[in-house]
Amino acid sequence: MKKAIILFILVLMSLTGRAQVQPTSALIGSWSGKLNAGAISLTLVLHLEQADGYVTVTMDSPDQGAKGLACKKDYLSDDSIAVTVNIGATYRAKLKDGALNGTFSQSGMSLPLVLTRGVPEVKRPQRPQPPYPYDTEEVSFRNEKDSATLAGTLTYPVGYSKQSKKKPVVVLLVSGSGQQNRDEELMNHSPFLVIADYLARQGIATLRYDDRATGASVGGDVKNATTEDFMRDAEAGLDFLRRQKAFSKVGLLGHSEGGAIAFMLAARKKTDFIVSLAGPGVKGDTLLVEQGNRIMQLSGTPVTMTVEQYRQQPEVQQMRWLQWFIDYDPSADIRKSRCPVFALNGDRDCQVISSQNLTAIRQLLPKSKKNLIKEYPSLNHLFQHCTTGLPTEYSDIEETISPEVLSDIAQWINSL
Repeated sequence: MKKAIILFILVLMSLTGRAQVQPTSALIGSWSGKLNAGAISLTLVLHLEQADGYVTVTMDSPDQGAKGLACKKDYLSDDSIAVTVNIGATYRAKLKDGALNGTFSQSGMSLPLVLTRGVPEVKRPQRPQPPYPYDTEEVSFRNEKDSATLAGTLTYPVGYSKQSKKKPVVVLLVSGSGQQNRDEELMNHSPFLVIADYLARQGIATLRYDDRATGASVGGDVKNATTEDFMRDAEAGLDFLRRQKAFSKVGLLGHSEGGAIAFMLAARKKTDFIVSLAGPGVKGDTLLVEQGNRIMQLSGTPVTMTVEQYRQQPEVQQMRWLQWFIDYDPSADIRKSRCPVFALNGDRDCQVISSQNLTAIRQLLPKSKKNLIKEYPSLNHLFQHCTTGLPTEYSDIEETISPEVLSDIAQWINSL
C-alpha cells in the first residue's frame, strides 16, 4: 500500500506557483539528482528559468508526479543557491566541479543532495503512444453521498462498434492508496494506461478515473477519507458502466488498496468479477507491520516492530485513513466474494507480502473453478521484474508491468 510507506518516504505535495528571485544567475537551467531517504530514492529536479528579467525557481519530484513546486529565493549567486520549497523544505547548495553540492532539509531531517545539469532521461518502452487503434471517450460519474464527481477515460476495444449486437466486457480500474490520476501514475510509470491499452487490444473495455479531488475529478473529502469512502467512488463507477447498457459483464481490477476495494464490492455483489493485484488478505495492522519490517530488513536495517509498537506511532494517530485501515480485516469480505476472482501477487512484493496475503486469500476465498490465485516469481509490488523488490527500484526499472501478468489478466477475463 503506497500510503503505508509514509514512514519511509518524504511525501511531496504538488503545489503550483513561482517566486521571483533576482535578474540573473549563471545557474540558469535544469539540475537533477537523487535524494536517498532510507528505503526510498527520489529524483528531484530544480529549474531556474529567465523570465521577464527575473529568474524563477521551481522544483519537480517526477517519481511522485509532483511538478512545479513553488520555490522562494533565500539566496542566489553565480555559484550558490538557497531556496525554500513551499512544502516546508529547504535546499542549500554551492557549485563545485560542475555540480550543485548541497543539503535538502524537511521535517527535521537533513540529507545530502547533489544536482548535476540536465533532466534525467526516462525510458518507458511499454507506454503506448498515439495514434491508438481503438476509440476512447472522456466521461464522468457522480458519487452523490460524498459529493464527488470522478472524471475518467472509457477505452473501447479494438474494432468496437456501437451498432454491433455483441457487447464487450468492461473493467473498472481502481488505484492503490494515495491520490493518483487515472493512469495510476507513480515513479514515472503509468500502469493503468498500459493495462487499458493492452486489454483494448484483447477485446476488453476499461474505465480508469482520476481519484477524488485529483486531476479532472472534483469534490469529495480527501483529508478524512478512508478506504470505505474510496469504495463508494468505485461503486459509483460500476453503476455508471451498468447504466450505459453497452457491456456484457462489468468487472473491477484493483491494485493494492484497490484490491481491498475489489473484495469489498465483490462481497456486496456489486461486480461480476474482480482482479486483485496485490490486494490485502490480512488485517491492516498485521500487513503494515510486516511491510515495514521487510522494507527495513532489505534496506540493511533489520528491525522487528510489533503490532503494538506500530499502533503507538504518532502517524497512526494523526491519519484518519491509517486509523481506519489498521483496523480493517478483509477476511469477511473475501469469504463473501462469490463472483469469479483472479488474485495475483509477486513473490518480491515487500509492500503487500505475497506469502502472507496471497496465502490468506487462498484459504478464505470460496472454492470455484473460475477462481485463479497465482504468485509470480521475481515481481515486485508494481509487478515489475526486479532485483530486491524495494520501492527504490521502481523508477529505475524500465518495465512498467510484466507482459506475463498482462497476458494472464486478459486471458482470464476472456475465459469467463
